[in-house]
Amino acid sequence: MANNTVPIFDKMLSREQKQSLLHQKSLCIWFTGLSGSGKSTLALALEHYLFQQGFKTALLDGDNVRQGINSDLGFSDKERTENIRRIAEINKLFLQNGIITINAFLSPTNAIRQMAKEIVGQDDFYLIYTQASLKTCKQRDVKGLYKKVQQGEIQNFTGISSVFEEPIHADLLLDTDMQTIEVCLNEIIKQILPKIKL
Repeated sequence: MANNTVPIFDKMLSREQKQSLLHQKSLCIWFTGLSGSGKSTLALALEHYLFQQGFKTALLDGDNVRQGINSDLGFSDKERTENIRRIAEINKLFLQNGIITINAFLSPTNAIRQMAKEIVGQDDFYLIYTQASLKTCKQRDVKGLYKKVQQGEIQNFTGISSVFEEPIHADLLLDTDMQTIEVCLNEIIKQILPKIKL
């Protein structure tokens, strides 16, 4: 099939112009970890904090994205990869428009996370690993997913019947077994603010 696309990237306003208007630097903040490790909780807390400080953000969460743009995808290895590829491309668009993106996705393998980083750009991708034991995640079971796994209602569940690889090179590791939300959030803010202040 012939490619008839004619990109107009060179005619669009630049990322620098958008950042100047918004008084911020855009950045992709990517939370990874097991279900129940605190990804979404911390992503939401960070979004609220940055909003109160006047930053313009977009929050992308695994469950929400699968209700919309990725509603056609299942949970095979191929579909999980496509899920993250699309999300990374969305991040790239937000970054070009000066928006800080906050992402909460299992993104279970180092290969998948590396793919996202390559799409977004190494300097724009900040990986946060919310580390919690499987025991703790099962005890929290905020969404009732582990109970459904135990009852046989969910197959290929990350961390149990589907692999989760700990990140090799996370920019920030948070022990959510031992640290409170407040302590974790303060550490994130300390690391992130210098990267997003214009």
